Amino acid sequence: MGKTTRKLEVVSPVPADIDIANSVEPLHISEIAQELNLSSQHYDLYGKYKAKVLLSVLDEVGGSEDGYYVVVGGITPTPLGEGKSTTTVGLCQALGAFLDKKVVTCVRQPSQGPTFGIKGGAAGGGYSQVIPMDEFNLHLTGDIHAITAANNLLAAAIDTRIFHESTQSDKALFNRLCPPNKEGKRKFCDIMFRRLKKLGIDKTAPEDLTPEESSKFARLDIDPASVTWRRVMDVNDRFLRKITIGQGPEEKGMVRETAFDISVASEIMAVLALTTSLADMRERLGKMVVGNSKAGDPVTADDLGVGGALTVLMKDAINPTLMQTLEGTPVLVHAGPFANIAHGNSSIVADKIALKLVGPGGFVVTEAGFGSDIGTEKFMNIKCRYSGLKPQCAIIVATVRALKMHGGGPQVTAGKPLDKAYVTENLGLVEAGCVNLARHISNTKAYGVNVVVAVNAFSTDTEAELNAVKNAALAAGAFDSVICTHHAHGGKGAVDLGIAVQKACENAKQSLKFLYPLDIGIKDKIEAIAKSYGAAGVEYSEEAEKQIEMYTKQGFTNLPICMAKTQYSFSHDAGKKGAPSGFILPIRDVRASIGAGFIYPLVGTMSTMPGLPTRPCFYEIDIDTSTGKVIGLS
Repeated sequence: MGKTTRKLEVVSPVPADIDIANSVEPLHISEIAQELNLSSQHYDLYGKYKAKVLLSVLDEVGGSEDGYYVVVGGITPTPLGEGKSTTTVGLCQALGAFLDKKVVTCVRQPSQGPTFGIKGGAAGGGYSQVIPMDEFNLHLTGDIHAITAANNLLAAAIDTRIFHESTQSDKALFNRLCPPNKEGKRKFCDIMFRRLKKLGIDKTAPEDLTPEESSKFARLDIDPASVTWRRVMDVNDRFLRKITIGQGPEEKGMVRETAFDISVASEIMAVLALTTSLADMRERLGKMVVGNSKAGDPVTADDLGVGGALTVLMKDAINPTLMQTLEGTPVLVHAGPFANIAHGNSSIVADKIALKLVGPGGFVVTEAGFGSDIGTEKFMNIKCRYSGLKPQCAIIVATVRALKMHGGGPQVTAGKPLDKAYVTENLGLVEAGCVNLARHISNTKAYGVNVVVAVNAFSTDTEAELNAVKNAALAAGAFDSVICTHHAHGGKGAVDLGIAVQKACENAKQSLKFLYPLDIGIKDKIEAIAKSYGAAGVEYSEEAEKQIEMYTKQGFTNLPICMAKTQYSFSHDAGKKGAPSGFILPIRDVRASIGAGFIYPLVGTMSTMPGLPTRPCFYEIDIDTSTGKVIGLS
């Protein structure tokens, strides 16, 4: 065991997550930092148990070798839960606290929407958690609040610009954008040179512009109907899915229909996750396209003059947050893009820092959102393209219960007792459901990585059922398949998984094969991904065809694809479990996150603002006023 690792006192039955989290006194975060050889100038403390690791650490360790890189995906999710976050944390506790390896867990920051809504928190569970669990799930170090502020500043800039352009002549606009100083001289501010360059104007003084040039510079002429940028907030609120803005008398009838998204759906979140440096983030934020001019040209944040201000709001958010697991192993928490509408992975910068800190023979374990068809696919084809990093091992988390559902088991309804098929032995359902696992294995193996299946065991699973999953995984081409009990036993319950992952990494090939090249058309890339789902073809709506034509004309065809589809099936139909094939995948619309760097086709209807159920998680959440401790978080 390392100096900072601690022995867990496990009890059975497993207590509530928050009770376990509150029973362990976290180490001061400076002790965790010290174990990673981080000196005090490499991080800023945020209280006793959190610290922001500064990107400047890469200047010091950038020349050293990387550790092993492991990504955790899963089978197609079900309401029964597969325990992917729990497995990610449990594996790292095993590697660090029992196998004496240098290890860093890299996970996403959870949104407060699910924390107070249906799903609850995302710190893992049982005896495999990130702590302090309440700080992890609530506010953390303010990154999501910074994203919310930056996103909404840009939204305000868009509507304000449309408003001012509607009431002013070209000359008045230009004069207000470049006002004279006390000596009567006008000048461009630095950000304006970005727009001038985009327009092909190489003049440096406002008075040198021709009337036509000054008009082109000053008037963005945004088409209100083309604006794709929405305001955001980090709670679930269904009543913000469609709103009208501009109804005040001072807005002179500039009424526009729009909507709120949840903060983690903001493109700024995806930018944070995919950026590689502060300079890169500045460029990506400036390039974000918010809509088109009436002539059909893309309008960016830099056109609006706000790219620099957005970066200032995000300057601290770019630094990952250091935390710890229940067993004292280090965790980097950073970024939290949705996995069904964005790319669903934690940040590149956190992974890069962690790989240098663990060094050769160490392990960085990162989690990809939802099933491997979504999270792992986007990890490989989007995240690894931008990072240049190559994983040696991919884990697929499966449970007997979830595979029974994929094998045709009865519907599961939240709040109702589970059908007996899920709590008594049923080998037929398990074996039938393993087709889902087999497709995830073959898809993941195609990237050139070794696949290890982690079977997350429940007390109701029988030995025959667990062995059936193990055997099916090996038959489908997995490097290894391991039964784990980390929820009940912490790192000790994932030691065999840790050993299997180590062997998989040591025997890895060094090549990474992408699913598609970037230099083919948008449709070709969509169809390559659809084929991996089992689709026989793709059908495009009229709107999708128009958007593809527009993005092609605007020069955005060389971007990777980020499919926005249901996480509950390989297909577009959430009800189709198992491994459906031969279906036609419908593309309803195609949109672009140019700053983040991907095109995202919409498969069916995807909500970007969740709602609250009749009985949200917040019913359970309160504070013990005598101790100040949070209670009821799940």
